[in-house]
Amino acid sequence: MAGLALLASRRSSRNLPWAAAAGGLRGYAGGGDATMPKKGKTQSKDIAKSSVPSGPVATDKSGSVTISVHAKPGSKQNAVTDVTTDAVGVAIAAPPSEGEANAELCRYLSKVLEVKKSEVVLEKGGKSREKVVKILAPVTPNEVLEKLRKEAAS
Repeated sequence: MAGLALLASRRSSRNLPWAAAAGGLRGYAGGGDATMPKKGKTQSKDIAKSSVPSGPVATDKSGSVTISVHAKPGSKQNAVTDVTTDAVGVAIAAPPSEGEANAELCRYLSKVLEVKKSEVVLEKGGKSREKVVKILAPVTPNEVLEKLRKEAAS
């Protein structure tokens, strides 16, 4: 292949009708490295991403567990209402004003997950119903998901 590339670069495409018709050697399906898959770092990243469980509970870059939450403030009592592939539905018995519902959400999740209150922090969504909560305690995503499902079933 290297010899063909050298040959094509020395002669004009006018002298090589097959090279012009194929759009040069790079466009040719059998030539060049344009069709070859890359090796190295990109493949290892794909493998690492596939080992992380998909769903509302995941691991971020720092290794902390994150939970996608759909908050329902103003409820009568705190409860995990449902666990879907997109988010964990959590009813919060606090009004959605001045951050009261966010604080109550973190307190309730710390109780459900059996970790310290200071190890549950709101990462995103301070003024939205769609939130991301980070767990700073040394727990696995599977443990967190299991506890959330158990709470939703009760």
